[in-house]
Amino acid sequence: MPPPAVGLPGELRRRLGVPDAVMIGLGSMIGAGIFASLAPAARAAGSGLLLGLALAAVVAYCNATSSARLAALYPASGGTYVYGRERLGPFWGYLAGWAFVVGKTASCAAMALTVGSYVWPGHAHAIAVAAVVALTAINYAGIQKSVLLTRGIVAFVLAVLAAVATASLTSDGVDTARLGIGADATAAGVLQAAGLLFFAFAGYARIATLGEEARDPARTIPRAIPIALGITLVVYALVAVSVLLVLGPGGLASATAPLTDAARAADAAWLVPAVRVGAAVAALGSLLALILGVSRTTLAMARDHHLPHALAAVHPRFKVPHRAELLVGAVVAVAAATTDVRGAIGFSSFGVLAYYAIANASAWTLTPDEGRPARIIPVTGVAGCLVLAFALPLSSVLTGAAVLLMGAATYGIRRVSTHHQQGI
Repeated sequence: MPPPAVGLPGELRRRLGVPDAVMIGLGSMIGAGIFASLAPAARAAGSGLLLGLALAAVVAYCNATSSARLAALYPASGGTYVYGRERLGPFWGYLAGWAFVVGKTASCAAMALTVGSYVWPGHAHAIAVAAVVALTAINYAGIQKSVLLTRGIVAFVLAVLAAVATASLTSDGVDTARLGIGADATAAGVLQAAGLLFFAFAGYARIATLGEEARDPARTIPRAIPIALGITLVVYALVAVSVLLVLGPGGLASATAPLTDAARAADAAWLVPAVRVGAAVAALGSLLALILGVSRTTLAMARDHHLPHALAAVHPRFKVPHRAELLVGAVVAVAAATTDVRGAIGFSSFGVLAYYAIANASAWTLTPDEGRPARIIPVTGVAGCLVLAFALPLSSVLTGAAVLLMGAATYGIRRVSTHHQQGI
């Protein structure tokens, strides 16, 4: 029997069906990542770029499968924060939530600045703040408003990507030899590229974090996650191949705006303005879904008093975690106004890979009756996440590890303080 559409005052409203959940996932994944991550991945992997994409897709599939099985069993807001807490213990759930909230808050600011740099480069910070305020207001008004806007964003971005791919594949500049794998492709480079490209795939977590707002979550979430991931993989593979065919690994590695460069190389300069608008709209879509996901994980952690309990409030009319959304929006707006965090892709990837390593470890503990996936899936997922995390650029690894250690220390201090107050 599916949960009721309207729950207790402190619960979120179950409104999302499979198409809505798929759309949230697509809005997260088919976002600015494809516009931003291809060039740094090509610099790392050279002609092995497609191998890096395939490796990132395999790890993403394992993570998505583990997440889907867990989300069906624990249909509450919070995603891996909830799964880690229930399957591995409070500390691992907390660490997953910490990695997600901190890493994705930085990603929110990066996406906001991406919007600003495409829309009005000279006033990128002001546009970024305006985008955050507008999208926070939309999320505040209810998740159905968010889904409706996401549909429009996904449709437009898919149309832009399809136009670039078609122009590239049908141009006279196509050279199939550019897809060959040469001596420049090293194992370390391919692994680093996979870690960077993982940034673009990581949005399916948003579906799981919305578990409390899905109708019949045991059916909706396990269906929506693989559908969204499958569509995204096809789109990304098509775009990567088409861009490589006209630019080659070297041209792609040196590109500052790979898709606009590909359009020019394909004699389709008329597409350049559309690609710029598409990148800005894609970043808006990513930002919208990121704010949704971070606020829901904040809600879950606040319910358990890992964050101030006041953030656990649910709006009586809109049935959204309004205080968590407002706080996330305010923090992101300040970060977007005062800093330049576009280098956060590596740090965000490290945090999200740690988050999914905990998800896979949680899935390993499931019994067959609980829908445990084939053992090879969580094993491959854990190993893949750890390998890709430590293959990232050293600065990203050091920053990410420092943030996780800070979170662990905060948890330990809080536990000692709680035990002292209780006289334990």
